[in-house]
Amino acid sequence: MTEQTESDNVALAAALSSVVRTLEPEPDVDKTVGHIVVAASTTVTGTDHAGVSLLEGGVMHSIAPTSDIVAKLDSLQHELGEGPCVDAVFEQPVYRVPDIASETRWPKFASAAVDLGVSSLLGIRLFTTSTTLGALNLYSTRPHAFDEDAQSLADLFAAHAAVALAGARRQAQLRNALRTRDTISMAKGILMERHSIADEQAFSLLVQASQHTNRKLHDVATWLVGEANEGNGKR
Repeated sequence: MTEQTESDNVALAAALSSVVRTLEPEPDVDKTVGHIVVAASTTVTGTDHAGVSLLEGGVMHSIAPTSDIVAKLDSLQHELGEGPCVDAVFEQPVYRVPDIASETRWPKFASAAVDLGVSSLLGIRLFTTSTTLGALNLYSTRPHAFDEDAQSLADLFAAHAAVALAGARRQAQLRNALRTRDTISMAKGILMERHSIADEQAFSLLVQASQHTNRKLHDVATWLVGEANEGNGKR
């Protein structure tokens, strides 16, 4: 290793460490994804457009695209069920496509990408030891824009980003669970007051209403709380 190469690697490691510190997980998943996309697009050399395909309930969504081009290409891959970013989630973890114009694995996607001015890309799985979260999608208007060093950096970056994203998702799920519990508690309180019944009886009434209307328990509780608030407002 030459002194210049070693110096470049040290500088790169320092830059990456600085970027990673901006990826503190937030309870808002979309904001965390937005931080990831901005950081990746400014860190990985060759990137002109970037976005994340987030996997939720078996369905992929394009989150925080840096341009309409990314949104169109991500959505097209999700609709077709073909493309490097989809395959990065379900097949192998990294796809580097140096020249999309000559790509034969995803003909419909490749044709659309060329029409939109995209010539090369990186699709990298975002995952932890326990779950697959989606894929980081990096696009370039130039062929052969991403070399092996860019791929290695993007792969390392994606590992840090996946941890931040998993943390954000856990925080969001926790906050949602707390909101759900609070809403159900308020709904029980309303029924207890209206009908002079115990906690267990109030909860049983909510469950019965949920079953009879084929609606989630939280939705029933939300409706009841809203109806009670509306009634109070008319007094």
